[in-house]
Amino acid sequence: TTSTDPPRARAMGVRIRLARFGRKNLPFYRIFVADARAPRDGRHLEVVGHYDPIPGKDGNKHVGLNLERIKYWLSVGALPSQPVARILGQAGLIPMPPAPKGVPSEKTKKKT
Repeated sequence: TTSTDPPRARAMGVRIRLARFGRKNLPFYRIFVADARAPRDGRHLEVVGHYDPIPGKDGNKHVGLNLERIKYWLSVGALPSQPVARILGQAGLIPMPPAPKGVPSEKTKKKT
C-alpha cells in the first residue's frame, strides 16, 4: 500500500495479539500490534500493553494498556486475538467475547 491509502486499507491483516516473554514457568506477555503473517514473537508495529498472568502478592494479575493507541488500532480495523479480546472485554474497551464451548462458565459451575 502507499501512504496515500486511507488508514483502514493499510491496516488490513493487522492483529492485536500477545507475544510471550519471561522464562520457563514464569510467562510475561506484551500486547502488540502486528501483521497477521508475522510470527508470534516476531516483528511488530507497536507495543500497546502488557499482561502478567502470574498473580502478584496482592493476588491480582497485572495488565497495562495504552487505551488511546488500542482504540486507534481498533478504529482502523485491527482485529484482536481471542486472549486479547478477553482482556479488552474485561477492560471495557470492546464487548466481552462469548466463552469458548466446552468450558463451564462461572454461572454454570455447581457450588459445593
